[in-house]
Amino acid sequence: MTSLFLKVRVIGSSTTPASMMVQAQWVAERAGLQRFRTEQPPYSILNRGLEREVLPMAQEYGMGVMVWGPFGQGLLTGRVRKGGENDLKRTQFSRHLTDERRIDVVEQLIPLAEEAGLPMTHLAMAFAVAHPGVTAALLGPRTMEHLDDLLVGVDVELSDDIIDRIDEIVPPGTDVTALDQEYKPPALLDTALRRRPAGLRSAT
Repeated sequence: MTSLFLKVRVIGSSTTPASMMVQAQWVAERAGLQRFRTEQPPYSILNRGLEREVLPMAQEYGMGVMVWGPFGQGLLTGRVRKGGENDLKRTQFSRHLTDERRIDVVEQLIPLAEEAGLPMTHLAMAFAVAHPGVTAALLGPRTMEHLDDLLVGVDVELSDDIIDRIDEIVPPGTDVTALDQEYKPPALLDTALRRRPAGLRSAT
């Protein structure tokens, strides 16, 4: 009988709130356990909520951050335009891919990318890795054509002016709308955790 041994070098989390990651760091230190070394959250021009707490927390604790969804789940490729057909296959499963507010933002970003002389994919990718708290962006091309396009843009760096313009369209630390995959804490999902029992709800 052959035994198979696996060696885990580091552990990490995915789409975890900053408060829970800080708690995990504290527990690991107190108990002398291995701590989380990486976090894998969604991050793009359309979803910048990480900039408030998750990214600063990761920098504070020396954690790597590998972001997913830098192309806004397909919206930041330029394939979806206002008033046009949405050919993204995931549209029927993901409400955020047809959200008018998100598409309105894309319409503002397209001329900015053109002015910068960049394809939308390069603008989105370069933005995702411009934050000092981001270690790497997970791209996930579906075809060789997509991969070739992304490889051409790996050396693109956005100027301060372009990032300032993006900040005007989507302010730092804000999400245009929440993703369907957004973490929802039990305190919001379980009504018993956010409502006092009937008869104990008055201010007296």
